[in-house]
Amino acid sequence: MVRWLILSAVSLAGAVHAQGSQGTLSSAETESGASSRLQVAPQLRTSPGLRIHRVPEDDVASYLQADHIEGNPDSNVTLTGHSEVRRIDGVVKGDRIDYRNNTGETTLQGNVRMMRDGTLVTGPSAQFNVDTDSGEIESPNFWIGANGGAARAEHAEIFSRSQMRLTTVQYSGCPCADPSWYIEADGVDLDFDENEGVARNGVLYFKGVPLLASPYLTFPVKKERKSGFLIPTYGITSNSGVDLSVPYYFNLAPNYDLTLQPRYLSKRGPQLGGEFRYMGSSYSGNMVGTYMSSDHETGDRRWMFRSRHQQLLGAGFYYDWDYAKASDDDYFRDFSTLGLNEASTTYLPQRGKVGWGNNYWQAYAQVYKYQTLQDEDDLLSPPLNKLPELYLKGARYDLGGVDLEWTTTAVRFQRPLLEGVRQGPDGDRLQSYLTASYPIQRPGWFIIPKVGLHYTQYHTDWYDPTSYGTSYGTGSDQRNASRSLPIISLDAGMVFERDTTLFGNASVQTLEPRLYYLRVPYRDQSKLPVYDTTLADFSFEQAFSENIYTGGWDRISNANQLTAALTTRWLDANTGFERLSLSAGQRLYFEDQRVTLPLETPREDRNVRSDFLVAASAALTDTLSTEVAAQFDPYEGNWSRGLVSARWRPQRLTSVALSYRYQRDPTVNTIYQPQGQNQISLAFQWPFTERWYGVGRIDYSLNSDSDSSSVNDSSNKGGPRVTQAIAGLEYKGDCCWTGRVVFQRYAVSAADTNTALFFQLELTGLGSLGTDPMSLLNKSIPGYQSVTPQTPQGTTFERYE
Repeated sequence: MVRWLILSAVSLAGAVHAQGSQGTLSSAETESGASSRLQVAPQLRTSPGLRIHRVPEDDVASYLQADHIEGNPDSNVTLTGHSEVRRIDGVVKGDRIDYRNNTGETTLQGNVRMMRDGTLVTGPSAQFNVDTDSGEIESPNFWIGANGGAARAEHAEIFSRSQMRLTTVQYSGCPCADPSWYIEADGVDLDFDENEGVARNGVLYFKGVPLLASPYLTFPVKKERKSGFLIPTYGITSNSGVDLSVPYYFNLAPNYDLTLQPRYLSKRGPQLGGEFRYMGSSYSGNMVGTYMSSDHETGDRRWMFRSRHQQLLGAGFYYDWDYAKASDDDYFRDFSTLGLNEASTTYLPQRGKVGWGNNYWQAYAQVYKYQTLQDEDDLLSPPLNKLPELYLKGARYDLGGVDLEWTTTAVRFQRPLLEGVRQGPDGDRLQSYLTASYPIQRPGWFIIPKVGLHYTQYHTDWYDPTSYGTSYGTGSDQRNASRSLPIISLDAGMVFERDTTLFGNASVQTLEPRLYYLRVPYRDQSKLPVYDTTLADFSFEQAFSENIYTGGWDRISNANQLTAALTTRWLDANTGFERLSLSAGQRLYFEDQRVTLPLETPREDRNVRSDFLVAASAALTDTLSTEVAAQFDPYEGNWSRGLVSARWRPQRLTSVALSYRYQRDPTVNTIYQPQGQNQISLAFQWPFTERWYGVGRIDYSLNSDSDSSSVNDSSNKGGPRVTQAIAGLEYKGDCCWTGRVVFQRYAVSAADTNTALFFQLELTGLGSLGTDPMSLLNKSIPGYQSVTPQTPQGTTFERYE
């Protein structure tokens, strides 16, 4: 085999001489030893003072190789038998190559192969200039490295490294030998620098059946964003009818873009939506909105808008906002986006914040309002607006072993009207909480004593106390009031370990007892307003907290109590994986409850112990896990709440999850107590055959009409019923396609439901036709996995020869 190195900056003869004197050892070098031999270096390095000069492309060498080379090296060279010409990052091959050194032109015949940037082009013959990267090829086949697609054409004209034109083309992003989908077009222009392909008179075929046709079609030729129409989406819902949208994407700049989404709903009419996204080195955000001039059902103008932004200003300063608003209470119930259950949207935030922070201090000022979307059959008490809220927190940890924290907030509350009536007082609240703790942590045990002082100052606008005196206790018209309370706690625990076995496997068992003592003296708080405080759910986390109330602590319960808990775990001795965990706990009270929320029933004298808390979780096998949690009232002799769940995942694309949740209804119908729940849920993904997969979920509420007194949970009202049902089939095609049909029915209010039907044809390498239910399935089916495997990321070397 003969190899020549041709340098375009010097003559062919000089290049051959250079190869003989530098690329191989001369006889003199052989006799004198290996002083001039190439040696292996540990790393590439530049000698001090060495100036590196980049060689212009016109001076870059061309490398020729063939079984036989003949011709005049100063002008034309003919290569036959396994011939190839390499220059820069491009390679051309063929059975015969006629190469013109002075122009870079090549004529290739027989088994032509042209490669660059992971793209391979083959054909029977071609004309190509290796200097200008231009030419033409007959009957080419393309494998495009930029996006993994493949194409064949009658003729291709190559204008430069980035531009070419194909005539009578068939293209597919499917790597199979017999692709399931392809696009046929009279002509295609490709521009890799602009990331644009333009197809004229294109038709999309699936399994030989035409699905879409367009006289003018643009598409990206690299895995990057590009302006143009996105694939239409469509579906059917009972509230909106046939739902069709045709989005258009604007790739405005690398750091911001815009999507316009014209949408037609057969029962409602036309709607225009849009989303603008942006991002910078110190900021990011988006704006999204929709507008319908006239709803066919209601005759009203319907719209929604939301803007979110985060900005870093430097020196620890920042600001952000989240502002959302809808035209009416029923907007999300009527216009839930296909595949997303937005019907349960209740509160739209309208917030703006400016803040600052460093290692020891955090501060911000914000305005926080809500738009409450009411269900006329299930009215909610709107949260209060904060106009404004000021926050300051200082913290210093391990200062001589002491942890110090000081948190101060000042808020002006404004209560929205509910059906034209103000449901309580407005006013100002100043809170300051200073704590000091001294954690002592040693191997196997810890003890944390903590003391704190909580101060609150109120200035209240009571308006007409008689209109809500019952709800707020005394109906006091006292405008100014304050409260100071010391809070003392002691948290201690131990961790014991021993080697044991579990199900015949070596394990480490732990025994973790924990005690938590809390002391808070009594202060009369019945004349204080309640702005943003609710009764917390009793749980393991709440059992070790400083207050039975959560939120802004408008009530701080008197406490002289001890919480005792015990946890034991079995950990795999080799991996540390938790196989089994058991926990139990209870709180002991040493005095009566004297502080309550309005309408709350205090703990009775005989209730010296709280409910029992028990929990267990087990990974019985590598594929089966279970969880049990319960709260038992020893005085009433009934269960306050419970959870039983199990998940089985024997293999990929196979999972079953079953759960039961129960929470006893409150004895008094008040927003300050947790609401009842009694629900069974079953979700699954299951392969019926190698190609057919089923998915589903059902949530069934067992509440009866008599006990469905919940005021804030529409899914549990109206007696036993199915609150959500999902059923779907997925078919994984033989190559590069997946079909899905998904049915969904869900509650949108206390009395109404919505039904939706999704159809989707996913074509790998192109996109999806129809409505994408993947977000719905990922959210609703625990452990759901897509039947379509992820396409591996390609590289420029995957077709390197």
